[in-house]
Amino acid sequence: MNMIVELQNASTELNIPTLQQFQTWLNAALVDRSSATEITVRIVDEAESAKLNETFRHKNGPTNILSFPAELPTEIDHTALGDLVICAPIVNQEAQQQGKTVNAHWAHITIHGALHLCGYDHQTEPEAQTMEQLEIKLLNQLGFTNPYILASVNYHE
Repeated sequence: MNMIVELQNASTELNIPTLQQFQTWLNAALVDRSSATEITVRIVDEAESAKLNETFRHKNGPTNILSFPAELPTEIDHTALGDLVICAPIVNQEAQQQGKTVNAHWAHITIHGALHLCGYDHQTEPEAQTMEQLEIKLLNQLGFTNPYILASVNYHE
């Protein structure tokens, strides 16, 4: 699969993964896709995350990740899968609170968001179990441990 990842860093945080790390994590999450794919990953601080969370989800405050699937007309030939907006301060803080390495948590959040772009969700218990098992499998393939046994994980998306 040919993947194009555009990385936009609008955060003041210093501990941000590299473009190569995002590409590795996204390739793992999207390995079953046969067509070319474009994803934008935007790294933001709390203010931008909170504004987007309120505008699009009607929820107050920042969140760790927001996924925006591409919604282009079917007559337009495109490869855009969508956008991921990741709040760096929240992700780095969660990693510390949950006793995880920063890279492990960034990988998990990125894969979690990518699966949302592919249509996975966790609104019901069966959906959550399916999504969590896939996340565990993909993270294990990348050398990361099960993120759900380390701490109580609360995803805001």
